[in-house]
Amino acid sequence: MLRRLHGSLLIAVAAIWLVPSYLVVVNSFTAPDDYSGPSWWFESFEFLSNLQVAFETAAIGQAMWNSFLYSAGAGALAVLIAAMASFAVVIMPVKHPALWFWAIYAGTLLPLQVFLSPLFNGYAASSLYDTQYGMLLIYTTIAIPFAFFVIRNYMTTAPKEMMEAAQLDGAGWIMMFLRIHLPLARGALIAAFLFQFLATWNDLLFGITLSTSPNVRPLMAALGELNGQYAGLGPPVILAAGIVASLPTVILFLSFQRFFVGALRLAP
Repeated sequence: MLRRLHGSLLIAVAAIWLVPSYLVVVNSFTAPDDYSGPSWWFESFEFLSNLQVAFETAAIGQAMWNSFLYSAGAGALAVLIAAMASFAVVIMPVKHPALWFWAIYAGTLLPLQVFLSPLFNGYAASSLYDTQYGMLLIYTTIAIPFAFFVIRNYMTTAPKEMMEAAQLDGAGWIMMFLRIHLPLARGALIAAFLFQFLATWNDLLFGITLSTSPNVRPLMAALGELNGQYAGLGPPVILAAGIVASLPTVILFLSFQRFFVGALRLAP
C-alpha cells in the first residue's frame, strides 16, 4: 500500500512539473497572428516559421555557437586547472592543504551579483568588454571553484599505496598526474565538465552585463533581447527559440545522467 502511494505521488509530481513544458511546446506551434493567450491544444503548426523568425531577427544561431564556444572552452579549461589544483592540494606535500582548499572553494560562497560592478569597470578599462576571450575568461574563472570541489573530493579517495608504488618506480609528479590520477579521475572530470557546461550555457547574468554584440553575445542574452526589444514578434516566436535553446542541455543531461549522479555522491 505504501509503495503504491509513493508511486502515485511521484507520478502526480511529475505531471505537475510537465504541465508548463507541455504548454510551452503547444504554444510554440501557434502562429503569432493567431495567438490570443495560452492554448491547451495545437491550433496551428507554425513552429518552423516561428523559429526562422527568431533566428533571423535575434541572431539565435550565432548566439548558440557563442554559448557552445564558451561552455565547452570554459568547462575544459576550468576542469584542467581544477584537476591540477586538486592534485597539488591532495596528493603533493603542500603546506596547509585545508587553507588552500578554502581559498579556492571560497569563490562559490559569494553571490555572483557582487562581482558585476567591479567586473564591468575592469572589463571596460582593459578592453575585455564585449569580446569573446573576455567572456571565456570570466566563465572559466567562475567555473573553477566548483570543479575543484568535485575533483578534489574524488582524489581524496585515491589509495596512497598506488602513489607510493609509482614513486618507487621513479615517476615524478607530472607523470603521476598525467598517467595515474587523471585517468582514475575520469568520471569526476566528466561530471565537473558537464556541470560547468550546463551552468555556462544557461547563464544570463554575465551575458547581458559583459557583452552587447551579436557575434559575442551568448544564447540566453539573445533570448532575453528577443523577449525584450523584439517582444512584438509574439510569444510563440520566443517559445520556439526557447525550446531549441534548451535541447542541447536536455540531450546532454539524459546522455550523461550517470555522471551527474556520480558527482553528487562525491559530495561529503
